[in-house]
Amino acid sequence: MPTAATAVRPTVRRAGVDDAATVHTLLVELAEHEGTAHAVRAGVDDWRRMLADPDVVVLLADVDGAPAGYVSGVRQLNLWLGRDILAMDDLYVRPAARDRGVGGQLMAALAEHVVDLARVTGQDLVVTWGVRADNEAGQRFYRRLGARLRTKVVASWQPRDYRDHLRRARA
Repeated sequence: MPTAATAVRPTVRRAGVDDAATVHTLLVELAEHEGTAHAVRAGVDDWRRMLADPDVVVLLADVDGAPAGYVSGVRQLNLWLGRDILAMDDLYVRPAARDRGVGGQLMAALAEHVVDLARVTGQDLVVTWGVRADNEAGQRFYRRLGARLRTKVVASWQPRDYRDHLRRARA
């Protein structure tokens, strides 16, 4: 937990199309930190397109005029609930800004965003996200925020794999 001496009050704002290069840089840093940089396919032009979509939410934190981190998510329909949720994709704070309250401020800004959305839509939005099983510090952080953590295995089906399955199923 940040102390009064280490806590900072970042400026948090919604990223716009002009922030595409910054968001891309932060995303690559996060992927490198997680050892998954090979999986990043979206480039700056993709981020320009995504940031123009009102359902894509990226909130940037600046400390002393420099990007310190971001939280991102997508508003999407949840078929079980029959209404929209906000599926948080990433929360990333640069190493120099960690343990200074920046992550908590980003999550507070995200909460404010969904509260504002609820005023507009008349529906409270559930926020969902995943956290790696080996990210114990992240799990502690999310629990302190009041999040409920459940164990679930995430599967991904790559195009080559589902096409192979389709060929076998048709044979």
